[in-house]
Amino acid sequence: MNIIITISITAFIVLYAGLFKANRALLPLTVVGLLTALGFTFCAWNGNAVHFGMMQTDNFALAFSGVCIVGTLLIFLLTQNYFAAKSSNIAEYYTLILFALAGMIMMVSYKNMAMLFVGLEIMSVSLYILAGIRKQDFASNEASLKYFLMGAFSTGFLLFGITLIYGATGSFDLDKIQAYLVDNSKSISPIFYPGVILMMIGLCFKVGAAPFHFWTPDVYEGSPSLITTFMSTVVKTAGFAAFLRLFASSFAPLHDFWVVPLTVIVCLTLFIGNVTALFQKNFKRMLAYSSISHAGYLLFSLIVLSKNSENNVLVYAAAYTFASIIAFAVLILVKQKTGSDSFESFNGLGKKNPLVALSLTVAMLSLAGIPLTAGFIGKYLMFLNVMGEYKTLLVAFAILNALVGFYYYFKVIVAVWFKDGAETELSTPGQYKVVLLVSVAITLILGIYPAIILNLI
Repeated sequence: MNIIITISITAFIVLYAGLFKANRALLPLTVVGLLTALGFTFCAWNGNAVHFGMMQTDNFALAFSGVCIVGTLLIFLLTQNYFAAKSSNIAEYYTLILFALAGMIMMVSYKNMAMLFVGLEIMSVSLYILAGIRKQDFASNEASLKYFLMGAFSTGFLLFGITLIYGATGSFDLDKIQAYLVDNSKSISPIFYPGVILMMIGLCFKVGAAPFHFWTPDVYEGSPSLITTFMSTVVKTAGFAAFLRLFASSFAPLHDFWVVPLTVIVCLTLFIGNVTALFQKNFKRMLAYSSISHAGYLLFSLIVLSKNSENNVLVYAAAYTFASIIAFAVLILVKQKTGSDSFESFNGLGKKNPLVALSLTVAMLSLAGIPLTAGFIGKYLMFLNVMGEYKTLLVAFAILNALVGFYYYFKVIVAVWFKDGAETELSTPGQYKVVLLVSVAITLILGIYPAIILNLI
C-alpha cells in the first residue's frame, strides 16, 4: 500500500510543481518518488500483507511492481527535452504517467476483482489522454479515439464477466472464488463459464492478443514515441501480471475448460503478430506488431500451469521490457535527427554512433531470443514449461514463428551495421546513455546469469 501512496503523492507534488512553473524540478521530484516507491518494494519483500481484503503485497505483486517501477523510471530519464518540445505544460505528462503507474500497481496486487477494475480504469483513462495529448496532431487524436473506443468496448466484456462470476459465487474475492470452484466442482453454476470467457476476452484486449489486437498498431504509431514506449513495456507487463493472477490461481480449477480457447488465441497471436511484422517498412509499426507476437509467448505460461508459471512470466516480461526500452530510446534519437522512423533511417548507425548501434543490436538479439540475452532465457523457460507436458506440436509452432521473427529483427541489425546512411553524427544525451547502458546491462546479465531472477517469486 505504501508503494501506491508514494506514487500518488509524487503525482500530486509534480502536478502542483507544474502549476508554479517549476519545470526543472519535475524530473528530480519524479525520480525521488519512484526510488522511494522502489525502496518500499524491497522493504515489503516476504511480507505477504493483505490490505483491507482488497490488495495483497505478496512476492508476486512486489516483483512485478519492481519491474514496472524500474521500467517507468528509465522511461522518465528519456524525457530530457522530449516533452518540452511537445508542450509547455509538461507536468501533465509526468502526472498522468505516474497515475497510470499507480493503477498498474493495483492491477498486479489486487485480491478482489473490484480492485482489478479500479486499477485497470485508472491506468486506461490516463493512457487515453496520453495517447492524444498532442492536440494539433491528427495521428495522435486518431490513436486516442481508437484506444478509447476499443478500451471501453473491452471494459464492457470484462465487467460483464465479473458480473456473471459474482452472480455465480456471490463474491469478488479471488480466494473465495477459487474455494467455490473447489467445493462445487460438480455443480458449478452455468453462468460461471461464460463469465470466465468474457473476462478472458476483456483482458486479451488489454494486452493486445489476437484477434483482439486491431487497436495496437495504429495506437502505437499515432501516440508520442515516449508514450508508446510506456504502453508497450510497463503497461503490457502489468496487464499480463493481472491476467496471470486471476487465471493461474482463482480460475485454475477450471483450467481444462479455458485452456482450449486460450490455446487458439496463443496460436493466432503468434502467427498474426510475426507475419504482419514481417511486411512492415516502419520501425515503430514493426515493434507494435512484434509486441503482439510477444503477447503470445507470454500467454504460454497459462497453457500449462506449474509452480514456475509466475516466475516464467516475470523473466519474460522483464526481458521484453528492457529490450523494448532500448529499441524505443534509439528510435526517439534517430527520429529527432532524421524526422523518420522507417528502416532506412537506421542505415549506417554503427558508424554514426557505435554505442547507440550496439545497444540497439543487443535489444534486437534479445527480442529475437538469441542466446546470452534475457530474451533467450524467457523463451527457453516458456517452451520448457510447455514441453514438460508433451505439447511438442505447440512448441514447434511457436519456434517456427520465432524463426520468422529473426528476419525482421535482423533486418534492423543489417541496416545498422551493413548499409550506408547519411554522413551525419548522432549525438546521445547523458540521460539516454544511462538508460541504454542500464538496460543493456540488465539484458546481458539476465541472459548470462539468469539465477538472479529465477525462482524469485
